[in-house]
Amino acid sequence: MPAASIRVPQQERSRATRTRLLEATVECLVEHGWAGTTTTLVAARAGVSRGAQLHHYPTKAALVIAAVDHLAERRAVELRTEAEALPAGPQRLDRVIDLLGAAFTGPLFVAALELWVAARTDRELREALVPLEARVGRAMHRLTVALLGVDERRPGVREAVQATLDLLRGLGVANLLNDDSNRRTALLATWKRQLATVLTPTP
Repeated sequence: MPAASIRVPQQERSRATRTRLLEATVECLVEHGWAGTTTTLVAARAGVSRGAQLHHYPTKAALVIAAVDHLAERRAVELRTEAEALPAGPQRLDRVIDLLGAAFTGPLFVAALELWVAARTDRELREALVPLEARVGRAMHRLTVALLGVDERRPGVREAVQATLDLLRGLGVANLLNDDSNRRTALLATWKRQLATVLTPTP
C-alpha cells in the first residue's frame, strides 16, 4: 500500500485527537479551574490515552495554551459568520457590541481568565501566555474594526474600539460571580450611544 494512503488517515486521526484534547481542556478549565484541571482528567474526558496526550502536548501549560488559542480562532470564525447576517445602518453597531459582549461571557473568556490568574505566579505559564494574549488581543481588535466597518485613521476611532473591548472585558469579569445582566445592559446602552457619536463620520 502506498505510504501516502496510510499517512493521510493518520494525519486526520492525529488532528481529531488534538481537537478532542483541546476542547476537553477548555471544558475542564471552565468546570474545574486551573488547579482542578489535570492532564489525566483532560485525557479521560477526551477519550484519549495518556500516551497520546503526552505525545501531542507534553506539559499542562502547552496543552492549555494550545486549547485557548484553538478556541479563540474558532470563536473568531463564528463571530465573522454571525456578523454576516447583521443589518447595515444604525442597528449594526448595537448588534456588533452585543455579539462581542457574548464573547466576553462565554467559555473562552472563562478559560482565559483561569489562565490569567494562574499565570501571575506560574512563570512557565506566564511566559507562554503573554505572547498568546497579545496575538489574540490584536486579532480581536482587528475583528472589531472590521465588524464595525470603521476607519482607524480617523482621530479617536482606534481608542474607542480599544475602550469598547476593555469595557466588555471588565463587564465579563463582573458577571463571573453574579448575574450582572441588568447593570450590564444599562451600561452598554449608554456606551453604544457614546460610541456611535465617535465612530460616525461628521459630514
